[in-house]
Amino acid sequence: MVEFGRLLVIIGLAIFFVGLFLLVAGKIFPWLGNLPGDFRIEGENFKIYFPLATMILVSILGTILLNIVIRIFRK
Repeated sequence: MVEFGRLLVIIGLAIFFVGLFLLVAGKIFPWLGNLPGDFRIEGENFKIYFPLATMILVSILGTILLNIVIRIFRK
């Protein structure tokens, strides 16, 4: 049970730091979320925003960063 508690704390801290990073990234990179591949559909009573290009960019950068971290800790 102690191991499960530690896992929950680690997951919570990871979510906290990702959220903090996104808050800071929005101020440092104002173009993030406004890339050419981000879709915005506005109707009379609704708005749909689908940041496809931003999701792809964040995914690629996350994959590169994760690979670097894994390679560092494998040694």
